[in-house]
Amino acid sequence: MSGAPAAKPALERFLRGLAARDASLHTQRSYRTAIGAYLDWLTDRGVDWRAPARADLRAYLAHLGARGARSSTAQRLAAIRSFHRHAAREGLSAGDPWGAIATPRLPRRLPRVLEVEQVERLLAVVDDELAAADAAVPARTALLTALALRDRALVETAYAAGLRISELAAADLASLELRRGEIRVLGKGRKERVGLLGRPARSSIAAYLEDGRPVLLALRKAGADEPAEIFLNHRGAPLGVRGLRYRLDLLCRRAGLPEGVSPHTLRHSFATHLLDGGADLRVVQELLGHESLATTQIYTHVSPTRLRAAYRGAHPRATRPSAV
Repeated sequence: MSGAPAAKPALERFLRGLAARDASLHTQRSYRTAIGAYLDWLTDRGVDWRAPARADLRAYLAHLGARGARSSTAQRLAAIRSFHRHAAREGLSAGDPWGAIATPRLPRRLPRVLEVEQVERLLAVVDDELAAADAAVPARTALLTALALRDRALVETAYAAGLRISELAAADLASLELRRGEIRVLGKGRKERVGLLGRPARSSIAAYLEDGRPVLLALRKAGADEPAEIFLNHRGAPLGVRGLRYRLDLLCRRAGLPEGVSPHTLRHSFATHLLDGGADLRVVQELLGHESLATTQIYTHVSPTRLRAAYRGAHPRATRPSAV
């Protein structure tokens, strides 16, 4: 096939660009799989990847549709189109052949959001952990208390600052300014932003740093350097994304929250509750670290309190008694 030898090097070049932009390992693996399968399919059909015909692309759409759900098809096509756009920018191809092809789009799902009362229930579970730690065998009291203090600080920080789980895991001591109630994090694309911490979050973090983290730190391997990360596991090592997800999922189940609630739900709840409280949409955009305001606007669809308030305050007949 003409141009076939350049397909795999072009893919590797694209993936190196993803890594340079700090795309997650999960994203890199899924893009490699999706684009690699597409290039192999074209190769088997003797099609030049740089300029497949419309009929070839429609055939590949049918191939994907027969193999998977609409969600997985949409994700694969997003990766493929990103690859083609990169190839065009790098001068490896004339353009994006998918540009003129109508591809299936998923309906935009509204994010799941917790009520304030549900957030309180989640925190009450941690309070129960602290009470149970006090009643535990003395040899385990210190560890259980340290873990409960960490869990409260985790939930409070995630909800107060609207952090992604990866940002929460990577947050280090140097990024924390408790006196000012600020935590600096690196978001997508290595863009730094400042998350704000309210009084409950500051209090919870301070208690964890004073009475919890030192206990966990003492459990690290002999000779190991002190971790820079704020949140540690029961071995004194950094609590990674997987550990954070497991721990927060467990707390959500214990709190009796609906199935499907995830650590990211706290971020959604943060944004929605801010809007319900009257925060400006652009302020919420800045706090979330969204590059586009359109991404933040989805939260206006899950904030009926704000919509009703805006309606009552702006519509000339919203509050006036109707004439009989």
